[in-house]
Amino acid sequence: MGRKFELNLLRSLFILGIGAFFHLVRKPPIKDWLIVFFLKSYIATFLDNLLVRKGYLKYPVNLFKTFDVSVLFSYLIFPITCVYFNQQTRNSGLKDILLKSMIFSVPSAIAEHFLEKHTQLIRYKKSWNSYYSFISIMATFLVTRGIMGVISKSSEKQRTTAPKH
Repeated sequence: MGRKFELNLLRSLFILGIGAFFHLVRKPPIKDWLIVFFLKSYIATFLDNLLVRKGYLKYPVNLFKTFDVSVLFSYLIFPITCVYFNQQTRNSGLKDILLKSMIFSVPSAIAEHFLEKHTQLIRYKKSWNSYYSFISIMATFLVTRGIMGVISKSSEKQRTTAPKH
């Protein structure tokens, strides 16, 4: 696949991502989904920067040349997927959350593996491989879901214990 195809693929994913973002955050509670979106963006950016700086990943073809990380993935695609994951697990127990995190992580890891093998969009370096990508994707889904669980419980506790005026 050539550079032109890869850039067109990134542009198409960008447009689809913007549309998906507006669709996903329309579902109440919007505040929670925006927190998930920005939290996941922060976590993904931190990890992506760390992995790129340590030489495990490289993004040879990127829409935004001023960044070493995949802005599209870290700031749009991955956070949107996490919002959808959180919407699907909002009322789930731990067992369902773990199962759904695997269900969401497998396609992401497979897509990344395909892109690494057949495009210049991502390159694994050193000892990095698809298994590590799968584990890191799943871990960030679970960390984000855990943080949102703590936020929800704290918010609910504040509502029930707050003095009524």
